[in-house]
Amino acid sequence: MRVYNTLTRKKEEFVPIVPGKVGFYICGPTVYNDIHIGNARTFLSFDVIRRYLEFLGYEVNYVQNLTDVDDKIIKRAAQEGISASELAKKYASAFTEVMTAVGVKKPSIQPRATEEIEQMIAMISELESKGHAYAVDGDVYFAVRSFSAYGELSGRDIEQLQSGARVDIDERKRDPLDFALWKAAKPGEPAWDSPWGQGRPGWHIECSAMSARYLGTPFDIHAGGDDLVFPHHENERAQSEACAQTKFANYWLHGGMLTIDSEKMSKSEGNFLLLKDVLTHVRPQALRLLMLQTHYRSTFDYSPERLNEAMASLERIETALRNLKWLLDNTAEVPTVPNDITDTNVSWTSDLLTQIERCREQFVKSMDDDFNTASAMAAIFDLVTAVNSSTKDGIRGDTHRMAVDDAAATIVELLAVLGVDLLATQDAYDFSPKITSELVKLAEELTGSLVNNDEAFAITAVLDTRARARAAKDWALADAIRDRLAELGLIIEDTAQGARVVRK
Repeated sequence: MRVYNTLTRKKEEFVPIVPGKVGFYICGPTVYNDIHIGNARTFLSFDVIRRYLEFLGYEVNYVQNLTDVDDKIIKRAAQEGISASELAKKYASAFTEVMTAVGVKKPSIQPRATEEIEQMIAMISELESKGHAYAVDGDVYFAVRSFSAYGELSGRDIEQLQSGARVDIDERKRDPLDFALWKAAKPGEPAWDSPWGQGRPGWHIECSAMSARYLGTPFDIHAGGDDLVFPHHENERAQSEACAQTKFANYWLHGGMLTIDSEKMSKSEGNFLLLKDVLTHVRPQALRLLMLQTHYRSTFDYSPERLNEAMASLERIETALRNLKWLLDNTAEVPTVPNDITDTNVSWTSDLLTQIERCREQFVKSMDDDFNTASAMAAIFDLVTAVNSSTKDGIRGDTHRMAVDDAAATIVELLAVLGVDLLATQDAYDFSPKITSELVKLAEELTGSLVNNDEAFAITAVLDTRARARAAKDWALADAIRDRLAELGLIIEDTAQGARVVRK
């Protein structure tokens, strides 16, 4: 498996520090607001990478922090008239809720900055003792020029940064590039005791302290969005390596940004989309399919048209699986090919088994190439097409049946690796119309007798009545049954194995 390392700007073979185990740190949200779909894209991308590593058999220690003390949190809390801790708790809960909704697995560990202050103070003290940090009026700054490799991660030249517009101007700092490790307390702000007086940590030191505590130094993968490469990750790397005197992380993975109809998402443009709002009208599996069509390092363009295409793709997969389930459940009703060895049956089975193997190989090959989800999904869709073709005339014999069963299981398994869980709500396999009372009423009306409040029996009764009507060329009754079912949101499908009732 080869992964693109931001630090070296090339793909490298992935070799974990401890065989069979992966230490994985991803920068979590600053919980001052609901997350937007750009944030969601980052978390979905690395959730897939984590899932794939686990699929390969790695034991992944996945650490994602929550920044619950920050300038943005303090400002927003003042606007809402509540404490910073109350605001952080509110949006941390909201974050967990939407991540669960889109199928992002819970982190192995999810430390919160306010619960790790002691570790941060210890790290800052260590940096100060080694000459990499200095205190000024209760603030503590990291001396950027004390770390000779500063700028390597982001590819920036330190001399050009000196006069860059992104540098904060503070005459108390020895160098304009130096950044805050500890901030002296201001009236009304949350604060903790420290060797430098009351105050709170700077943003960058939080991730350094928490990753070191829960993963050690060095660890395998550090991840986040492209927007974090500079200054956040550059500063993290500098302070962490200056403190530990060793490499911080072996592989730096960064996800691309998101645009809306090829335009940058912003509130001023009126195209700012919160994830929770998108999920009110979009199934999370479809949103995942859409995002996975673009490589995680590339810019992802979101549009209603592309979203509709993703929803259609999801429905195509689910329809294929519903059809397979129907065929598998009704195999006994189909005369099997004598001895199960005819040329046609052997060909169907052999071709399908070959396609299953090809799908698995292509899926792994794609994901091993820096987690190419677009190519991996193409392999799954090829299998969907193959199994549809193989079963267009039904299932013939036991060996063909086993191949079809294996194909269905493969589709579900590999999509689950991508976080597209088709079994989460049983939508892909559930034929139950879930309108028991209406169906029973219709069946009793058509048959003139009770059907024991049994939905399956009711469906059979309705279909039998329709079949008799068609046989007697009573098209009016047959059409009336179809129309009555349509009013209930149901349709009749005539297949090689007989008629069935499914939801629209």
